[in-house]
Amino acid sequence: MTELKRNADISAKGGLERRPVRSVHLGLGAFFRAHQAWYTSEVDTNGEWGISAYTGRSPRAAEQLKSQDCLYTLVVRGAEGDDAQVISVISEAHAAGDLEALCEDLRSPGVSLVTLTVTEAGYGTDAKGKLDRSNSAVKADLEALAQYGASAGEGESDASLPTLETALARLVLGLDARRRAGGGTIAVVPCDNLPGNGPLTRGVIDEYAALLGEESAAWIKDNVSVASTSIDRITPKATEDDLEAAQELTGFEDASPVVTEPFASWIIEGEFPAGRPEWEKAGAIFTDDLEPYENRKLWLLNGAHTLLANAAVNRGYETVADAIGDAEVRAEVEALWDEASRYLPDEVDAPAYREALLERFENPHIKHLLAQIGNDSLAKLRIRIVPIALKELAAGREARGAVPAIAGWIRRQRDGIAAPDAQQGVIDEAIANASDGGVERALLELLEPELMNYPEFVERVLESA
Repeated sequence: MTELKRNADISAKGGLERRPVRSVHLGLGAFFRAHQAWYTSEVDTNGEWGISAYTGRSPRAAEQLKSQDCLYTLVVRGAEGDDAQVISVISEAHAAGDLEALCEDLRSPGVSLVTLTVTEAGYGTDAKGKLDRSNSAVKADLEALAQYGASAGEGESDASLPTLETALARLVLGLDARRRAGGGTIAVVPCDNLPGNGPLTRGVIDEYAALLGEESAAWIKDNVSVASTSIDRITPKATEDDLEAAQELTGFEDASPVVTEPFASWIIEGEFPAGRPEWEKAGAIFTDDLEPYENRKLWLLNGAHTLLANAAVNRGYETVADAIGDAEVRAEVEALWDEASRYLPDEVDAPAYREALLERFENPHIKHLLAQIGNDSLAKLRIRIVPIALKELAAGREARGAVPAIAGWIRRQRDGIAAPDAQQGVIDEAIANASDGGVERALLELLEPELMNYPEFVERVLESA
């Protein structure tokens, strides 16, 4: 089998030459490569928009990509079979902690945007969207940035770069390096499933930037725009069978292929003062009012996923396609959708979106593992399920659609079988501090204290857990 290299006989949009780095990405994972990198590849036919990408928690993705010149195979898996293309738009791949490289990238006046896929938990925020100052990683980064700001001053700095644990603290350090180098305006584009991801990201950036001094904070506020986005493309974790499929389709050995569905959506609200790829030519939509589309996606697609990953998994199902084939599971999903749809305006056409979602969920060729979706469920429930429940309860209704997801999560935490969670320490503390027989109640209160104001809802959840 032939290695996947830039000197191989391969066809790729925009060619195989390394492109000049004009975009930085934080969170080098499968979704980014199926979504933002794919959109850029589709429209960058002249090879002008290279991406320098940084991993999340593990350097493995960067190591794999670097071993094959940052090329990878994107397998689009539809009902009629697979299609594959080699993507060449990533020019450099780095480990998350390579701050020297990140600062160097952001100093470049040619770099005009930063995209983010760091997961909901990666922003380090609390239930209200502010920096969670009780989070150990956030606390460490706040202290490190304050010390760096005090030692570096406002001018050119020769201070040693600090060690930082969170993605947005690293981003702020890079933005400060851009300020010091006179790099000019830049756009930040969060692409995670968070309500109001633009304003939330803006707030986190400004909280971190304040620690670097007044001049730095003011420059970042004035020169860094933050877009808001709604993103959508189901991208399951690749399996060994997928590696074999990619090789069969292209004839090249790929250690890091990405498998995704044909559907893709990217809706964007915001300004790009230093320019951007023409993503709209690949179907991206630019709007002045993102919120209705964002809520449609968070509550219907992501909400259903979180329900399945915490409730249907308890019935023994492993994938979305398997779970949605169960009539009782489908009824739970439809009940959640019925409640969420009450709060979506007509222009987003929730009925058509729901119908399309069912077709996507039923695709047996997309093996979207519930165990993967279940990661970091505390943050996901707060964003995807709790808002619907609170709206229903405030309107005097029962919010039964939210019960399976919340009760399923409580049950899995209580029984010690929950998926990994970045906030597991906080969860474990709530369990340890619960009064006798009150673990379930303690977990519900941790999820959202306001829910405790509705005793009948609380009892429904506890009975189901």
